[in-house]
Amino acid sequence: MHLLDAITRHGYTAIAAFFFLASCGLPLPLALIGMTAGAAAHGGSLWLPLVLLCSTAASVLGDTITFLGGRFTGWWLLAGICRLSLNPETCVFGSAHSFYRRGPRTLLFAKFIPGLATVAAPLAGSLNMRLLRFLRFNATGALLYAATWSIAGYLVAPVLRTAILWVASIGNIAGGTLLLVIAAYFLYMVVHWVRDTRFSRIDNIAAADLHRRMQEYQDQDRVVVIADVRSHGYYDPKAQRIKNSIRVEPNRIREELSALREFMAPECDVYLYCSCARDATSLRVARLLAEENCHTHVIRGGLKAWIKAGGPLEPVPATDVEHLPRFDE
Repeated sequence: MHLLDAITRHGYTAIAAFFFLASCGLPLPLALIGMTAGAAAHGGSLWLPLVLLCSTAASVLGDTITFLGGRFTGWWLLAGICRLSLNPETCVFGSAHSFYRRGPRTLLFAKFIPGLATVAAPLAGSLNMRLLRFLRFNATGALLYAATWSIAGYLVAPVLRTAILWVASIGNIAGGTLLLVIAAYFLYMVVHWVRDTRFSRIDNIAAADLHRRMQEYQDQDRVVVIADVRSHGYYDPKAQRIKNSIRVEPNRIREELSALREFMAPECDVYLYCSCARDATSLRVARLLAEENCHTHVIRGGLKAWIKAGGPLEPVPATDVEHLPRFDE
């Protein structure tokens, strides 16, 4: 179904669905959708004020969901969003500091800037912006964005009807993009399933078992290395780690292997932990270390499992901490 057909047949529901999905991160051509909606309003099949209401409300709803995701997951959601960039940490920190310099006003124009439009809402959440303040600026920005393209489509409709038909054909691209996103998601799940199967031979240990084993190792004077391989290069305020663990940057594992070997005596056990779903980073690092003939164990459940097991913790050293700026503290 062409984009114009979808908007004409399904009206406000289609417009709201497009804007909601785009605000949740799907790569949809919102500018074209807004212009098409404005053109349809000019033709009389839609009412322009209601077009603006539906598109703005749907955008705010989707943005609020990602805002709350940023509030409750912090760096995890941002790192996931920025994983497609060449430098995830630059994506997170660069966007965060740029966002913080301009303050909440960033939300007024964020939707007009590719990239920032996706991360602005979760960044606002992770930087601890108050919800009501976020809603006020975000709703204004969403209305400005929707009004810009819808009114533009309304104004050009009388003289560019041929162009509108061409815009309608772009709907095939939008539909194809959505199908590609869905296919990529399923491919992602399949790849992870295959990788999990391949990693099944990697030794793992329950956090509670390691906690008990540590007591035995102390009596035997056995060298134990616990490596923090969490996939981010920064930590939330007041972050903690397993007591006496060392930081190993997973994205530079081969460079850091020489330093890690200093801890690895012949009778040495190396345990890895992270905070990823399915211990993904720990398993990846374990595989890389296995290629270097280093035998390791993965702590199942990572840091959360260790805390639940009552294992000792310590603050992350100040030299490893890089704090994101925060609003409203």
